[in-house]
Amino acid sequence: MTELIKVTPENISDLKKAGEIIKKGGLVAFPTETVYGIGANGLDGDAVKNIFKAKGRPSDNPLILHIADFEEAENIGEMNSTAKIIGEKFWPGPITIVVNKKQNVPDAVTAGLNTVAIRMPSHYIARQIIKYAGVPIAAPSANISGKPSPTCAKHVIEDLNGKVDMIIDGGRCDIGIESTVIDTTGEKPLILRPGGITYEQLKEILPNVEVEQHTRVENPAYKPRSPGMKYKHYAPKAKVIVFEGNALEKIEEELKICAAKNKKAGVFCSDNSNYTADLIIKWGTTPKDMAQRVFWALREFDEKGMDVILCEMPDKCGIGMGVRNRLYKAAAYDIR
Repeated sequence: MTELIKVTPENISDLKKAGEIIKKGGLVAFPTETVYGIGANGLDGDAVKNIFKAKGRPSDNPLILHIADFEEAENIGEMNSTAKIIGEKFWPGPITIVVNKKQNVPDAVTAGLNTVAIRMPSHYIARQIIKYAGVPIAAPSANISGKPSPTCAKHVIEDLNGKVDMIIDGGRCDIGIESTVIDTTGEKPLILRPGGITYEQLKEILPNVEVEQHTRVENPAYKPRSPGMKYKHYAPKAKVIVFEGNALEKIEEELKICAAKNKKAGVFCSDNSNYTADLIIKWGTTPKDMAQRVFWALREFDEKGMDVILCEMPDKCGIGMGVRNRLYKAAAYDIR
């Protein structure tokens, strides 16, 4: 049976039990500054395998190890000069650094790869749990595999109640999409997944940084180097369609098509847009606003029974790159 607790800075000591659960091989779902994660002892291969069972996650999809300080990072990975530059600038924070792994990291964490993804979160609850557990915590997003990542405890409970030992309610996540993942093991640093730390921020300290160009992966033999690179991700039950450029006319036309087919259609758009739809959720005026609401909105459209979700897209710059990445995958690359 899953224990549910609500944690604030005033009762932070309640997290000692969460640390003990993880240390002993159990599963705890908890908030980070990006999204909620489902955590296990990252040095215990059997505990890590239970994450895959709880989520229904394919075993060839690598996990991220969450650490509290640089010493922990050095214990599990070969922190090369590029990795250290990134960590010194952006840790703790929403960036994951891929380095060559050390032998104490179980293959279950890395999906058999010789690299490991490491992150030092900034959220006070995540950091305290890592401290109490005394081990790196393997923690993908706390959702059923393929669904939108959860940014509030309600959505974690919907997906994982009864499948984990504890769920910690720490309120809404601040950033709203997962961390940036950057691979430092090649000739040039390569962003595998855009997220909370932007390409522009990384370019300031790493002039040669590049971005992996994502397309839909159809090859079942492909081995992803980072979470979110192979399988359909972040997808609600409703069909998602994304619209580039001046979307107004294209979305209005699609709404007419949906109406003719008696399909309930929702629109996810900026505050400056107006449509006639079954449900409209506005995300604000900036890509940061959109990032904070995108996963919540996709679940809200499902909860309200929409058949189709039509999404305006943010600019490519800043965190907008990360939002676009998530919506492309949620739409299975149905781009208009």
